[in-house]
Amino acid sequence: MLGTRTLDALASAKVALVGLGGVGSWCAESLVRTGVGELLLVDSDRVAVTNVNRQLMATTKTEGQVKVEVLATRLREINPDVKLTVRAEAYGEANAADFGLERYDYVIDAIDSLSCKAALIRHALSLPSVTLFASMGAALKMDPFQIRATEFRKIEGDGLARALRQRFKKTGGLPSRTFTCVWSPEHRENLGDVVQPDAEDSWAAMKARLNGTVAHTTAIFGFALAGLVVQDVERRMRNG
Repeated sequence: MLGTRTLDALASAKVALVGLGGVGSWCAESLVRTGVGELLLVDSDRVAVTNVNRQLMATTKTEGQVKVEVLATRLREINPDVKLTVRAEAYGEANAADFGLERYDYVIDAIDSLSCKAALIRHALSLPSVTLFASMGAALKMDPFQIRATEFRKIEGDGLARALRQRFKKTGGLPSRTFTCVWSPEHRENLGDVVQPDAEDSWAAMKARLNGTVAHTTAIFGFALAGLVVQDVERRMRNG
């Protein structure tokens, strides 16, 4: 379907994936299964019971293990030749230079934290050779047929995109380069009660209330991000 030139280009492609939750974990698997040859995997958390409903590597057997290490083991079982750089730490403005994002062809933002997400987007867009794709909010989404890819400035009705725009305007203005985001305009009420999450789950412990998620929509967000990479590689081969 893709042809030898595109498959060779995918094998040579370098992708930095930041955030390995319900979106990023499925994105990583799709990229490796489609032949991407090198990935940087970044996530600071360990697998928690609250991850099991949506994250690829989260099971009752992996609870408590470092997410990036569990996922890396799985990805190497899929393709023993894939080159993985594993960073079990959080990305932030203070340590952005440590990740060497300029080495990569693509950066995929699958971060939950608003401040870290904004920092990653600004950093990636400051690197001329890097193509950025980002995930907006995948929680409280049920309908897979509303998920779409749109240029960031054209997104309407997504709370995370709105919060990012406000943050950018307060911290130097919107980025000058455009980038494509995966998102959904669907709005659903959170019917859950206030929860007391496990204190060992660092992500959940920061939440006063958890927004519900389902695996099929978070996975589709991740697969869509992987699809954007594959389509871009193919487009470059056809136009090159």
